[in-house]
Amino acid sequence: MDGKRMFELAERLAIAKSRQDVAAALEVLHPDMVLETPAFGTRAQGLAENERVLTRFFKSFPDYHVALDGHANSADTLICWGTARMTMTGDRFGGAPNGRRAELPVFIAFAFRDDKIAHERFVFDLSELCAQSGLSTDAVRRKLFGDATQAA
Repeated sequence: MDGKRMFELAERLAIAKSRQDVAAALEVLHPDMVLETPAFGTRAQGLAENERVLTRFFKSFPDYHVALDGHANSADTLICWGTARMTMTGDRFGGAPNGRRAELPVFIAFAFRDDKIAHERFVFDLSELCAQSGLSTDAVRRKLFGDATQAA
């Protein structure tokens, strides 16, 4: 797949996610799609699990918006960078967020199969999200990862 087509698919996904349109997001995903978000310690595989994870994400961040500012590609991989803006809501992360909209640099690695996105690795700084949202990074990490964070 050429770089132009890779970016077209990534951009369609970014637009769908920025509208919190799960159905439109799923249209560009491969049936075996793997979505990894290391900051949250999550990995979703398959369309049903991706639908569940995206729905939960948009419930926690109902105004999520991502702007892709640049990209580079190899023969089979696309890397994008940009800015995500989102307001944390609810108590999913172990505390009451301050209601302010966070603005974070993001890096996203994509892999493709059968003219669809087959893998996405969405990377951002959890500590920065916590700081801007008024939550303790340690408390959020304990909520997300349990006691495993204390062993390090």
